[in-house]
Amino acid sequence: MTKLLKWVITILIIYGAYNFYFKESKNNAVTEQSPTLENSINQNSITSFIQSVTKELGNLKSLFNDAQDILPDWNVEENAEEIAKPELVTPKDHPFSIYNISLGDNKQAVEKTLGSPQRVTTNEYGISWFTYHHNYQNFVMIGYDENNQVATLYTNQDLIASTNGIKKGTEKAKVLETLGEPLTELRKGLVSYKMTNDRDYEMFSLDGSYVTVFFDKHENNTVTALQIVSSSIEENRKDFYVDGSEELKEGFEYQLFDLTNASRVNNHLKPLSWDEAVKETARKHSLDMAENNYFSHTNLEGESPFDRMLNDGIRYSMAGENLAYGQNSSIFAHEGLMNSMGHRENILQKDFAFLGIGVAFNNNAQPYYTENFLTK
Repeated sequence: MTKLLKWVITILIIYGAYNFYFKESKNNAVTEQSPTLENSINQNSITSFIQSVTKELGNLKSLFNDAQDILPDWNVEENAEEIAKPELVTPKDHPFSIYNISLGDNKQAVEKTLGSPQRVTTNEYGISWFTYHHNYQNFVMIGYDENNQVATLYTNQDLIASTNGIKKGTEKAKVLETLGEPLTELRKGLVSYKMTNDRDYEMFSLDGSYVTVFFDKHENNTVTALQIVSSSIEENRKDFYVDGSEELKEGFEYQLFDLTNASRVNNHLKPLSWDEAVKETARKHSLDMAENNYFSHTNLEGESPFDRMLNDGIRYSMAGENLAYGQNSSIFAHEGLMNSMGHRENILQKDFAFLGIGVAFNNNAQPYYTENFLTK
C-alpha cells in the first residue's frame, strides 16, 4: 500500500508540473508587484509554479491523511536549534547592561562568556564592532577602546537588563518617565545637530555614556533595541558624519546585513545568505545616487531595481529593494527601515533567501544604503 501511494503521489506531481509548464510557455509574461517604491517586489512565474505544487502537495496530504508514515515532513519548516537566553542580572556599575556586559568590562572576560566574534567591522567611531551570536540568536555588538575595555554596546534582542526595570518591550512612556528628558541635539565641535521630531529613538546622557533607546512603532512604541556609547568615544567623534573610507563602507554593509538577520530571527524567520553579486548591484546604485544627488528606486536612466539586477546577470524568482539615506550608521538606518512598513515587509519577507547590501558616501560624507533582496 505504501509503495502504491508513493507512485500515485509522484505521478500527480509530474502531471501537475507538466501541465503548468505548457500553460506558462504560452503566456511568458512576468508578474511584477510594486505596491510602493519602498516595497518593490518582482516575482515571476517560477514562484507561481512553486505555490501551485505546494498547494497540490497540501491537498494530497489531506487526501492521504491515513498515510502519515510516508508524509512526515510536509508543511514543516526546518528551524535552527533554539539557543538558551542567558539569565540576566541587574547591572551594578551602570544603569544598563547587555548580555550581562557593561561599559568598562574587559575584552578577555567578555570573550570567555561569548566566545570569538562572528565578524569584526569598522564603525563610525573609528573603532570596530565585534559581533557575537549563534546563528543570529543572542545577538550583540561590542566595541572596545585602546585598553581592550568595552566602550560601545548594542543589541536588538531580549538581552537588556537595567537598574530601573527598562528592558526590551518596555513602553516608551515608561522609558521617558524613568529616564527623564531626552537629548534633542548632539553637539560636535561648534555645530549642534538637532534630532528630528518624528524620530523613532530617544538619546539620554547617563553616567558617563550616551544611551540610545530605539522604539518599534509597529509594536506599540515599545523598546526594540539599545545602544550604549561611552562619553569619551562619542565626544571623540568630532563630526556627525565621518569620512567614508573603504573600510567604513564595507563595515556598514556587513553591519546592516547582520542587523537584518538578527531582526528576522526575532520574528522566527531564517537568516538570509550574503550574495556577493547582488551586493555589487546595490553598491553601484548607492554610488549613482551619491554622485548624482538623487534618492529613488528608479535611476536616472529609468531603470528599476529589477532592471539593474537583470542587467548584471542576476536571475531571481522574487526580488525587492530597500533604500535609506542620511543615517550616520547602519544601526540607525536599520532601526528606521524597521519602522517603515514597506521596508519592514521586505526585511521580514519569509520567502527571501539572499541579501546583498551596497553603501556609498556623497561629498558631505552622508551614506546611501541599498539593500537588494532576492530568491533564486
